[in-house]
Amino acid sequence: MATTTSITTTYEGQFAGQYISAALLSANTLDKGGVLIKPNVKYKEVVKTLSTDAIVSNASCDFADTSTITLAERILQPEEFQVNLELCKKDFRSDWEAEQMGFSAYDSLPPKFSDFLLAHVAAKVAQKTEQTIWEGINSNSGEFDGLVTLALADSDVIDVSGHAAVDSTNVIAKLGSIVDAIPSTLYGREDMFLYVSQNIARAYVRALGGFASNLGANGTNAQGTQWYNGGELSFDGVKIFVANGLADNTAVATYRDNLFFGTGLLSDHNEVKVIDMSEVDGSQNVRVIMRYTAGVQIGIAGDVVLYHA
Repeated sequence: MATTTSITTTYEGQFAGQYISAALLSANTLDKGGVLIKPNVKYKEVVKTLSTDAIVSNASCDFADTSTITLAERILQPEEFQVNLELCKKDFRSDWEAEQMGFSAYDSLPPKFSDFLLAHVAAKVAQKTEQTIWEGINSNSGEFDGLVTLALADSDVIDVSGHAAVDSTNVIAKLGSIVDAIPSTLYGREDMFLYVSQNIARAYVRALGGFASNLGANGTNAQGTQWYNGGELSFDGVKIFVANGLADNTAVATYRDNLFFGTGLLSDHNEVKVIDMSEVDGSQNVRVIMRYTAGVQIGIAGDVVLYHA
């Protein structure tokens, strides 16, 4: 059965030559390097972890072995996903771009629509991947366990107490509680990030604008709520990464190389294929397919601070 296609147009006037769709969430976690990407993982990849206790002791004339070396591992196992759509060319013969399909009975999808559909499918997959990287649940169709799901299930993760919804009146205190929980061995690392949801970032920007906050009437640089123009944010010396896939009132503090995203080929996430079935089974159907693999893993759980309201 073909994918349900609902065409609701007036077919009056002149076609503007442009298709639009609802705005999609930016897949910035991968695009902006928020996690360590490990491509070419066909099945599984073992992420080795090493830890030691105290290794420095008072000097002596003899060799005296000290410390304990602990080797452990995390398994990064991408899962397979797919997109399968099927459209009937007949549905488009009474639409705006019918002539663009060609006049033969063996016609094709309108090229502008086809190009737009391919880009739309790739963008939808990117959005789904962004959300799943952070909040995915393996039991849900089309998802793998995300970083927050993994963190919630790991007792070694540092959980921030006093969870509550974040707004401009409490965001300074809430971000402060997260930074306070970062182990001293990690604070100040160059690749340390405070990953926050969009609503936390917005609350922080508004708080820094002053007025209702405790930062003075005119806020940052005495510019009020017009101080922010989309640049980088930081809190107490820790860089803020706005992870669009994080659910509201959620934040994670750790270093970039402690979060892994695994996949087979990165190009699979951008490759959408269109297959005209007329030469295969004689039908008027066109299939849109996409196949890719994806999965995430946390390296050292004890180096992760989680705020999850």
